[in-house]
Amino acid sequence: MSMHALAALRHPSWLRALASLPMLIVLAACAPSGAGATSPSSRTVDAPSSARTSGGTAVAVFAGGCFWCMQPPYDKLPGVISTEAGYTGGHTSRPTYRQVSAGGTGHAEAVRVTYDPRKVSYPKLLDVFWHNIDPVAVNRQFCDVGDQYRSAIFPIGPQQRGEAEASLRAIQADPRFKRPIATRIEPAATFYPAEEYHQAYYRKNPLRYKYYRYGCGRDQRLQQIWGNAG
Repeated sequence: MSMHALAALRHPSWLRALASLPMLIVLAACAPSGAGATSPSSRTVDAPSSARTSGGTAVAVFAGGCFWCMQPPYDKLPGVISTEAGYTGGHTSRPTYRQVSAGGTGHAEAVRVTYDPRKVSYPKLLDVFWHNIDPVAVNRQFCDVGDQYRSAIFPIGPQQRGEAEASLRAIQADPRFKRPIATRIEPAATFYPAEEYHQAYYRKNPLRYKYYRYGCGRDQRLQQIWGNAG
């Protein structure tokens, strides 16, 4: 399946149109769509000065390529309360999926993780992040190409930054990586929630999600890098 074929099925109008077709031909991708733009969420989350919230929870933000694929590993992690797909790290206000996926906004597809720090630590969230990305891929992840699919950590506050930097140093020292680590540590920025059809996509469209994930080669590459630890 070509990248253009994968890309064409990412927009919701295509997903609706293909709903009645045999699932074997239904593929989707975190890649540009030729269809029209859809409205972004009206809600934005300004970059907080602290990861802790008033309710005792904490937040963390990671970019690991397709945000469809970064919600599941966190959603199943004990101590994680919720995840949200969105865009961050760029210069365009209230971006749409079409704008971000086309490139030029500076934003990356990302996930915002709300968690209970009494039950799961930020270093554990970092560990999950690393084991779900290809750290040496430059401005891409798996089949999705462009800086909107870069891998990045957006630490909130000095404690998260220190732990993120220590985690990055450990990855850089890992002998399994023969090429430079491409993952960036970037300043926390305004987080723009993605359109509703992207949220928890793997739950809403499980077969399409699995076909996309397999077709993109994500699990094959993760197995190659991390083995059974992935």
